[in-house]
Amino acid sequence: MKSRSNLWRWLGLIFVLSFGALGYLGWQIYLSAPPIPNRVVSADGELLFTGEQIQLGQQAWLSAGGQQLGTVWGHGAYVAPDWSADWLHREAVALKARRLAEQQQSGLTVSDAQRAAVDQLVREEMRRNTYEESSGDVRVTAARAQAIREVASHYDGLFGTEPALDKLRDQYAMTAGALPEAEHRKALAAFFFWSAWAAVTDRPGEAGLSYTSNWPHEPLVGNTMSTSAAMWSMVSIVLLLAGIAAMLWLHQGDEELAVVPKADPLLGAKATPSMKATRKYFFVVIGLMLLQIGMGAITAHYAVEGQAFFGIPLAQILPYTVTRTIHTQIGIFWIATAWLATGLYVAPLLSGAEPRLQKLGVDALFWALIVVVLGSTITGWLGTLQHRGFDFSFWFGNQGLEFTSMGRFWQILLFVGLLFWVFLLGRALWPALKRPSETRGLIAMVFLSATCIGGFYASSLTWGQHTHYSMVEYWRWWLVHLWVEGFFEVFATAVVALIFTNLGLVRAASANRAIVAETIVFLFGGILGTLHHLYWTGTPTSVIAVGSVFSALEVVPLTLIGLEALQTYRRAKGVAWLGAYKWVILSFVAVGFWNTVGAGLLGFAINPPASLYYVQGLNMTAAHGHAALFGVYGMLGIGLMLFCLRGLYDRALHADRFLKPAFWSLNIGLAMMVFLSLLPAGIYQAYQSITKGLWYARSPEVIHSKVMETLVWLRVPGDIVFAAGSVFLAVYALYLLRRPAADRLPAGAAPARGR
Repeated sequence: MKSRSNLWRWLGLIFVLSFGALGYLGWQIYLSAPPIPNRVVSADGELLFTGEQIQLGQQAWLSAGGQQLGTVWGHGAYVAPDWSADWLHREAVALKARRLAEQQQSGLTVSDAQRAAVDQLVREEMRRNTYEESSGDVRVTAARAQAIREVASHYDGLFGTEPALDKLRDQYAMTAGALPEAEHRKALAAFFFWSAWAAVTDRPGEAGLSYTSNWPHEPLVGNTMSTSAAMWSMVSIVLLLAGIAAMLWLHQGDEELAVVPKADPLLGAKATPSMKATRKYFFVVIGLMLLQIGMGAITAHYAVEGQAFFGIPLAQILPYTVTRTIHTQIGIFWIATAWLATGLYVAPLLSGAEPRLQKLGVDALFWALIVVVLGSTITGWLGTLQHRGFDFSFWFGNQGLEFTSMGRFWQILLFVGLLFWVFLLGRALWPALKRPSETRGLIAMVFLSATCIGGFYASSLTWGQHTHYSMVEYWRWWLVHLWVEGFFEVFATAVVALIFTNLGLVRAASANRAIVAETIVFLFGGILGTLHHLYWTGTPTSVIAVGSVFSALEVVPLTLIGLEALQTYRRAKGVAWLGAYKWVILSFVAVGFWNTVGAGLLGFAINPPASLYYVQGLNMTAAHGHAALFGVYGMLGIGLMLFCLRGLYDRALHADRFLKPAFWSLNIGLAMMVFLSLLPAGIYQAYQSITKGLWYARSPEVIHSKVMETLVWLRVPGDIVFAAGSVFLAVYALYLLRRPAADRLPAGAAPARGR
């Protein structure tokens, strides 16, 4: 008992210190972010851009699709370019052409030595920081001002309706007239210029190091990997190996195994009215999953045809920015819904009590979630198609931020809904929290992590329409990394531990210690590991140091999860009654596998700064994202759903013959998708990025090369197998509706209590 109390104290200390450090570094990011100049002017005083235009341009880009249409500083979609890298290359090429033209005015042939001198001149001119703190102006030479105007003209035509750029728009999966107003296109150019200026201009007092730590790789302007990125990458690898060795050493003293009961401990549990009310949540989960897969197939195909789906001009009603938004957003929705519903189901099961009006609360929350999902999806779609303006996009439509794209109005509603979910969960768990039991620590972890899920969603409300882009990214990753990959994972892990404990597969005392210890290790690496997303987003070099070290430690506990899950499954195989939970347990085994492969191996492959410097914004990230998001969180949601459905419907109604093809099709299809298409595409792009620069790896010459388009087509077999798995899962769920479900689970009378 004393050791368990010490673990809780360590957990509290790690939590407070880690968030204190994350908050401090956020303040440092705010102080050292690339300045937004009052004006960008040429040497002869000609005004090119204003600070207001740069900020308006950020809004323009986000309203036109934002991170669903290319990337800025590496975050977003992969078909269109990274606009900061694209602008940087185009400006450097235009400036070099002007400087060479000056050399050729004499009519003499320019020698190799003169060309080398011009190259050096361009690098020095682009890297020189001419920001004047007193006036807030950035001054550029007349030649560079002309190069800037040329590049701005290109973007004006691209985001407008210039017919000569139709083919390029098709290659970028862009619709014509993405920004109908000329004023907004000029502002967009100002924002793209500023993002590229920050990527090449040396920080004050740090010669040779830009505001984005020399990202992206661009040899023309001397953007090469920094010394700090290389050094901290080596440190992170050493710490990873040391952490794994320490974890394996500590893991040697395994606890005594639990004695598996001779009969199902949950067989006699009675489903309360609020538990039964969660049934509809799980059918919506499967429906949203099918929608996400459909949108994903269309989105992937746009990488080949751009504006069409097998010749059908689908982009007229479902452009790439819409399908990708739905694909990414719905993925978060269905996974989160499965986990929320599981919490509402297991709370009365654990406490043995049904709070007054709990069913009404569960029903109300369900319809509130439906309103948020449908409302945000429809308004986002209409706002994109009808160009309803910046305010509509921010408040109701598509904010243009990956995984957090819904309008602020819907974010507020979802935040309120999550707080209501915490309230429902807490009141149902309260009797179990008050009652002394071996599982009270696990139940407390479920409630504490649920409270963090509700409370930390407030991070989605921290940025506004005019927030500096560096700070938008800082707060966005609080939500994406900490909310989804952090507290939801702790919540789900605690729920799984409770499930295994109540089934008798794990001793309660062991589970209590293990879940607190694993949470300590995960949060120790995970909270500050958030910073590995922010290496190149205009942050100080301290972010690279802290992010690389702690993100490496995130991988450590993942190395044992697969082994532990497999050991649990092997123990379960010898017990006849556990056959009813076979696919639940196998889903958790799959979570362990994808945690090791998707989150661990593929995640660490891109986490060290030396790796991410070259591959950020390439399909290496997509390979990790698909394997981790669906393989870990998706399979976890499916496993939790299958457990709950097992208790909500009579055992005779479960057509388990459909679960076998569903399970294997989903996992094999995901593996085919990742290892036949996304990962090879990412490796091919990484080679191009290392040899020529990020701009080239994201250019049409590479994206629409025969190699890349072949790899896109190689997704089709995996997509078909994967989609078949989801259909089998849907058929399994429909079979549960063959006749009215029994009011009771198939035997016994007493509710199951946490043991």
